Amino acid sequence: MSDEAVTLSKADGIATITLNRPDKYNTLKPEVLDQLDAHLRDANLDDAVKVIVLQGAGDSFCGGFDFSNGLEHYGTIQEENYDPGMDVMYVTSQYSSYMQTFMGLWRGGKPTIAKVHGYCVGGGSEMALCADLVVASEDARFGTPYSRVWGAHLSGMWIYRLGLAKAKYYALTGEWVSGKEAAEMELINFAVPLEELDSTVDALAGKLAKIPLTQLATMKLVVNQTYDNMGLQSTQTLGPILDGIMRNTPEGRQFVRDAMEGGVKSAVVKRDGPFGDYSQGQPEDRPRLKSALGLA
Repeated sequence: MSDEAVTLSKADGIATITLNRPDKYNTLKPEVLDQLDAHLRDANLDDAVKVIVLQGAGDSFCGGFDFSNGLEHYGTIQEENYDPGMDVMYVTSQYSSYMQTFMGLWRGGKPTIAKVHGYCVGGGSEMALCADLVVASEDARFGTPYSRVWGAHLSGMWIYRLGLAKAKYYALTGEWVSGKEAAEMELINFAVPLEELDSTVDALAGKLAKIPLTQLATMKLVVNQTYDNMGLQSTQTLGPILDGIMRNTPEGRQFVRDAMEGGVKSAVVKRDGPFGDYSQGQPEDRPRLKSALGLA
């Protein structure tokens, strides 16, 4: 296993970017986002690359942002350090906002495929849904547990990919959906058995790689422009600002205190325990492990 937090490989016109922190559920912190951004730039500037695949090492795609070890990676969001003005500046500037990295999947000229297995929650789901195409294992879990405390929609892709009724329901409840359910409601493109995920994405990427690059870029651009005209950029400006506010409500600050005093796990138990989902779900409701199946 590479020591890099994010790795890049290329073959046959396909660039594969791998979130490489399996022991941390490939959660996101500044160095991960910096490396992801660099690899997306590399792949987009390489004329030999036609398609970009984003995947996660180990048993999950991405568990969201990394808030372990007393939130040490995000000192400015701790209660005693919070400055709302600086937060707004940080999340709206193209030079500091994580949204620019997420949208590198969307705004880059080359089609992107998110290959999702295991957990794809919180900021991880916001990122994955910025890809042009999303293919998941049937037992993957998509969700926005931040809907219950300490967050708000960031990229807006949960909204733009779903109709009003479903978008409103999941925004209000924070409930998860399986990969199979996500495909049925058209949150994502396809769901397949975990054992078939690699071969399915390989075949899809290979199919796209047979098409001229300029044709791929043109068709991607015209579809994306339609959603930009629907206000995508405005949503992505508002979302991170509201997210900062929700981190600093009385309940949001208590979530941080719970995480710092008892660890992130205890805070999550308190948040999700009443609903019996995510890490508090029954064993049969959780994603299967690639490692246990010999697929990792």
